[in-house]
Amino acid sequence: MKIDLTDTTASKINKGLVKARRAIGTPAVGMVLTLVVVTDEENAYDALKAANDASREHPSRTLVVIKRVSRSPRDRTQSRLDAEVRVGTDAGSGETVVLRLYGEVSDHAQSVVLPLLLPDAPVVVWWSVDAPSDPAADPLGALSQRRVTDSYAAEKPVDELRSRAESYEPGDTDLAWARITPWRSMLAAALDQVDSEIVSVEVAGEESNPSVELLAMWLADRLHVHVRRAVSAGPGLTQVRLETTGGPITLHRSDGAMATLALPGQPDRAVALKRRETSELLAEELRRLDPDDTYASALRFGVDRLGGIQSAAERAEAAAQPVPALPVRAVTEPAATGVQPASSESGGADRPTPAKMPPVKKADPQ
Repeated sequence: MKIDLTDTTASKINKGLVKARRAIGTPAVGMVLTLVVVTDEENAYDALKAANDASREHPSRTLVVIKRVSRSPRDRTQSRLDAEVRVGTDAGSGETVVLRLYGEVSDHAQSVVLPLLLPDAPVVVWWSVDAPSDPAADPLGALSQRRVTDSYAAEKPVDELRSRAESYEPGDTDLAWARITPWRSMLAAALDQVDSEIVSVEVAGEESNPSVELLAMWLADRLHVHVRRAVSAGPGLTQVRLETTGGPITLHRSDGAMATLALPGQPDRAVALKRRETSELLAEELRRLDPDDTYASALRFGVDRLGGIQSAAERAEAAAQPVPALPVRAVTEPAATGVQPASSESGGADRPTPAKMPPVKKADPQ
C-alpha cells in the first residue's frame, strides 16, 4: 500500500503510517531497527531496492532521505517536505517512508528524521552516494549507532579510504569492507592448512576498487609482511598470492563467481567466491551493531604503506627476473604479533617463525 503526502509534516507522516498499517490489517510494529538511507534522485531506486531486500532479513523502518536540488534562488528559499508512505509488499518486511526535501529544509534533514525514528530501537545510517567526510560528525550520523558508507561509489576511492582513516569513529563501516569478507574467510582457512613462513603477499584487482586496498591493508596489518598491490582487468578482486617458505598459496578468481585455491603439495580446488549484491552486503552490516575493530585496524594501517602498484605487464616482466625473498617487517613486540625470533641453536637467529592468521568473521554461505 502507498500513501502520497505533499507539503507535509512529520506528524502527518506518522499518522499516515498508522493508517496504512491498519488498512492492511497489521497494526502491530515488529521492526528491529531504523535504517536511514541518504541518497539522490538518480540512485534512489537502486538504494531503495537494496534496503527492501535487506529488510527481509532485518525487518526495519526504512527512511529514504532525498535532498532535491533547487534550480532557482526563489526555490531555494521555499521549504517543502513531500513523503511517500509504503507498507506491506511495497516495503519488504517492514515499512518505508521516502522523504523528498526541498529548499532550506534539506539542510536540516535530522529534524525531519528524528520524529520518525522507532522508539528504543537502534539506528543505522547508510549513505549510498556522496558520504560526508566525517560520518560521525554529520547531523544524521550523530543520531545513529552504525554508519555505513561505500568508498566504491566515490570519485576517488583511494582518497576516500584516507579520509575514512582520518575521521574513523567506532561504528563506522564500509561496504567495500563487506565485499572482502568471503576472501578473508577463505584465506584464513587456507593458512590454517599450511605451516610455513609467509614472506610476502601480492593482491591484484581493478585499479579503482577500494576493496583491493582494504584486503591488502588487512593482510599487511595482520601478517606483518610486505604486501604489494597489483592492477588487473577485474572484475573486482582477482587474485591473492602469498609467498611462503613452503611454496606459494594462490587464490585466483577470473570470472567473479568461482575461484581456484592452490596450496603447496595439494591439488588445486575450485571454491565458490561469488560477487554479492548490494542488498547482501547491507544485510551483513546490519547483523552487527558493535564497532568492527578489525576494520578499524586495517583502515588505520594506511593505504600509503602498501607496496607500489604494478600492472599485469610489469608483473610478468618482474616474474621473469630472479627476485630475492622479501623479509618480514620488523616488529617491536613479538608477543603481540605472533612472530617469535628463532633461537641461535637452530642456525637462524634472525629468522622468524611462521606468521599465523588470527581468527576473522566468517562469511555466511552465499
